[in-house]
Amino acid sequence: MPTGPVPLLRGLAVLLLFAAWAVAAHFGSAGGGHPDINTTLGVLPLVFVAGLLLWRQSALWLRIAGVLAGVLLLAWLWPQLRQNVALLYYLQHLGTHIALGILFGRTLFGPGEALITRIARTVFRDGISQRKARYTRQVTVAWTAFFFGNAGVSTLLFLFAPAEIWSIHANLLTGPLIGLMFLAEHLVRLRVLPPEERPSFLTVIQAYRAGTRPTERTP
Repeated sequence: MPTGPVPLLRGLAVLLLFAAWAVAAHFGSAGGGHPDINTTLGVLPLVFVAGLLLWRQSALWLRIAGVLAGVLLLAWLWPQLRQNVALLYYLQHLGTHIALGILFGRTLFGPGEALITRIARTVFRDGISQRKARYTRQVTVAWTAFFFGNAGVSTLLFLFAPAEIWSIHANLLTGPLIGLMFLAEHLVRLRVLPPEERPSFLTVIQAYRAGTRPTERTP
């Protein structure tokens, strides 16, 4: 497990980048700044995700066609997007939370194991106890409720509160709320699981990242 200065500095740089983007997103959602700059910041995460999906396509012509279609679609929608910057950020926030809620929640149904139970098995290669299996399923329920609940709060604030209030919640508080969820789960884990069944906080973060990363497609 990498614990040297380079991974730590890389993680700090990513954290600072996300913090800067959140502040800029809040500023743009609240009506400040230039509309084109605000719109560019708003579509960057969507472009990034679309780029990852296109990169996973094995056929070169599909990648090229996807890029051309994306550029044309963006050019066509740009006048509407720059006039509805707050709506753009809201849909991005809502879509992310719903997608994550589905990612976690769908594993609670059917014959398979809950997502965090699967992640726990990647950490404990020799298997996990029934107690830990029950606990990780409950944590999966908690994360599912968090993502859908935060999406609901975001929607209510967007519809009924001033744009500045919604933006504080969506752009500035979402990251700290996720961090608090990790911290709360860590504290609960310390109380309900014995030492041999609980990994370190850093191991949990790395396992979450690996467990929620899309599987590589083989051509």
